[in-house]
Amino acid sequence: MIPTFGNSRAMKLQAVLCVLLQLIFELSSCAHLWVVPGSTLELPCLSFQTDFSEAAITWKFNGKDVNLSDQSPGSPRVKQDGRYLSISPVTAANEGKYTCFIKENNMEMIRTYDIKVDASISYTIKVTEGSTAHLPCYFPPSSQVKADALWFKETGPNMTTRLNPEDDNKRVELLYPLDNDQTSIIRNTVMEDTGLYICSAEGKLLSSVYLIVEVAATDAPYSCIGFTTAWEPCQDENSRTGEPMLQESITEFSMKLYSFLRESQPSSNLLFSPISISGALSHLLLGARAHTRKAIERAVCVPHDFHCVHLQMKKLREKLAGSLQMASQIYYNPQMNLSESFTNQSIQFYEAEPTRLLETSKESTDMINSWVANKTNNKIQHLVDSVSPSTQLMLLNAVSFSGQWKVKYDMKPRKGLFTKLDGDLVNVPLLYHQKYMAAMTYVVELKAQVARFALTGDSSLYILLPRSNKVTDLQQVEERMTDTAVLKMIEQVKATSPQPIEVTLPRIKLDIQPDMNILMKKLGLSSLFEDANLCGLYSEERLVLDDARHRAFLALTEQGVEAGAVTTVSFSRSFPSFSALRPFIMLLWSDQANVPLFIGRVTEP
Repeated sequence: MIPTFGNSRAMKLQAVLCVLLQLIFELSSCAHLWVVPGSTLELPCLSFQTDFSEAAITWKFNGKDVNLSDQSPGSPRVKQDGRYLSISPVTAANEGKYTCFIKENNMEMIRTYDIKVDASISYTIKVTEGSTAHLPCYFPPSSQVKADALWFKETGPNMTTRLNPEDDNKRVELLYPLDNDQTSIIRNTVMEDTGLYICSAEGKLLSSVYLIVEVAATDAPYSCIGFTTAWEPCQDENSRTGEPMLQESITEFSMKLYSFLRESQPSSNLLFSPISISGALSHLLLGARAHTRKAIERAVCVPHDFHCVHLQMKKLREKLAGSLQMASQIYYNPQMNLSESFTNQSIQFYEAEPTRLLETSKESTDMINSWVANKTNNKIQHLVDSVSPSTQLMLLNAVSFSGQWKVKYDMKPRKGLFTKLDGDLVNVPLLYHQKYMAAMTYVVELKAQVARFALTGDSSLYILLPRSNKVTDLQQVEERMTDTAVLKMIEQVKATSPQPIEVTLPRIKLDIQPDMNILMKKLGLSSLFEDANLCGLYSEERLVLDDARHRAFLALTEQGVEAGAVTTVSFSRSFPSFSALRPFIMLLWSDQANVPLFIGRVTEP
């Protein structure tokens, strides 16, 4: 059935804002607000200037006091001694009545807000003919996406035609299938694309977009004039600020990546290496210019014009060479002649000379997979299935970790029951130690029990254990995992003295290949695939990225490098225990370089 939407629905699309006139000494005042999920909302208790310095201000939500101790995303927070109530990001759970009470001497004032949260919203978007139009549409953040939304174009009164990504030479594409973000794009827009577009799911309107296609001005011929010089030299190679600046950038980038991945894959195993992905994008940054350079800098969270980023990446890679096998490479069409300065700087900073693809798809595929196997000590032997003969540019990186526990686990084979998110039990091989010396604490900000296990190569494995196997508890921890919160967690755990702990873990072996093309679009790098300025890499004609791949491998077994002391003490329940036999998050952290090497989630060992 094709949905139709009458005038009453169209009116609802408009952001309805009804604020009654404030009467200063009236018992109460009311505002009715429609807000969109994901937005930031600030509710003032007073909208006029006056002095209530001695007043007691309290807020209630649906008749209950606002919980001031709850600092999780989306929870209401008071500002300026109660004068404002802030909510960010807004979710469906924030819908209801918010009441502000002001008491001073014999006067009492009450202000009430009636908040309605509605995912439906209308947009008007203008594009020039021949460009790509983005049509935004979102499921509410809290919803589980089981099927993609449907897009329709209005073709007449109460008549719509469904957009089909398989038709029209693939001009229409859903950017992030099975994701909360259901944005679609229309490539190579023509004047006939002008009109109203509707995004809906299960008969419910999610968004509507009125697209206007305007006649394009005559494009200037493509030119790299002014963009072909090499990357600027690092003026202060011994600066003390360069290294911590890169460390902060990688940590921020890591949490941004994890946020994107957990949104698109809310319940599966996850694994990625932020330092490897950051290194690959920084490698590409060498050849990026103008808007593309700024976009990559924003994506990897480095300040604009941080000229020393490549030198600092080289120093960081050298620090990690003992334990992390990391490889990034750029492959390009054999018909192209890359910039000599780009090639030289690639070798200088990334020890990687860009490589020409071979004549046939099979030859190129075999060459790439052989390179990956060699760089990862055969831990990863397959990265690409095929390479199109028309490929211009490929960005690839692979990483494996060879660290081991500093203390061996019990070599006796053990099995135990791991509780999955859906409550099912699965029999898994275990790592067990009766009295493992490790730091363990409860991190209130993350609402997780955290244990730190020392590994070789000056690195540590942090395991974050939610309060239960419920998906809501896992999501609560993940939502709180900002870069600031993670750094505070590491400081807190490092300050905790190690103690003998009875440890039970599932054996960890993950080999995962996240969709890098979707990740890069989420990072704001769609232009790399459509309208990139890579003049520092190749200046003869416009160059776009065809493919990007990342694969991460991590295996931690009972093997260690130091045997634990033999003990004759009988088993005692008096020792604290850490049992990760339910879904958990893990963070492999380089203590030497102070950056995350891997971030992962284990829901099905």
